[in-house]
Amino acid sequence: MTTLSESYALSNDVPIPKLGLGTWFIDDDQAAQAVRDAVRLGYRNIDTAQAYLNERGVGEGVRTADVPRSELFVSTKLAAEIKDYDQAVAAIDESLATMGLEHVDLMLIHSPQPWDDFRGGDYAEGNREAWRALEDAYRAGKARSIGVSNFLQADLENILSSCTVVPHVNQLLAHVGNTPFELMAYCEAKGILVEAYSPIAHGEMLKNAEVQAMAERYGVSIPQLCIRYTLQLGTVSLPKTANPEHMRSNAQVDFAVSDEDMAALRRLKAQDYGEYSEFPVYSGK
Repeated sequence: MTTLSESYALSNDVPIPKLGLGTWFIDDDQAAQAVRDAVRLGYRNIDTAQAYLNERGVGEGVRTADVPRSELFVSTKLAAEIKDYDQAVAAIDESLATMGLEHVDLMLIHSPQPWDDFRGGDYAEGNREAWRALEDAYRAGKARSIGVSNFLQADLENILSSCTVVPHVNQLLAHVGNTPFELMAYCEAKGILVEAYSPIAHGEMLKNAEVQAMAERYGVSIPQLCIRYTLQLGTVSLPKTANPEHMRSNAQVDFAVSDEDMAALRRLKAQDYGEYSEFPVYSGK
């Protein structure tokens, strides 16, 4: 069995493939082909978001892929700015209409704060309202599972204080050099599966000599080592690319990193995101 055919079970027993395709920064007019290429290579987990502005293309790719819709796990995310029940309900329906899908397999709240106030003000009530809309979508069958993204422990505790459905997923920035171990342990204790986005740190890991030396020892690429690291942490790994060769390479991770090397990777601290530092989620706020 290859990694592409392996899955975890969410707390509601819905299976989620361990390795997925992230589509951040893939233009809408390229997204459909990227999805079709990924599916042809064996990917079954496709991740998008309202904020990526490519839901139309991703939906087209899902609908025109050469496997049945039922074999694909499709995620999207409620825009971070939406902290109101009625707006969230409308946005969920709009996502489904834009994608041309009757349901998604996972719907997330993209961030606990709007991006222009990331880690800023108090949006606790707004997040509870948005979550209530996701719970209703879940009960209505519009989403087979629901979750959050970029939520810290306090943000999760806010949801857990009033929810009727515990989040199935928390999608986090997690990679070699920046792994939120305490938060991940909290999620595990609550039955919340962690998805790791940007597992290669936007390519910044390609410049790390220690990681490069370890990858060479295993006879793998740096991205392959970084993806394998996130998988061995028990997360869903979501490397993003529109390049079929990179998709193929990213999926060739059927090797095991030793306990000793995992410990070394866990200790690594490297949080300079280079040109991507301007993004709120990487601003260090």
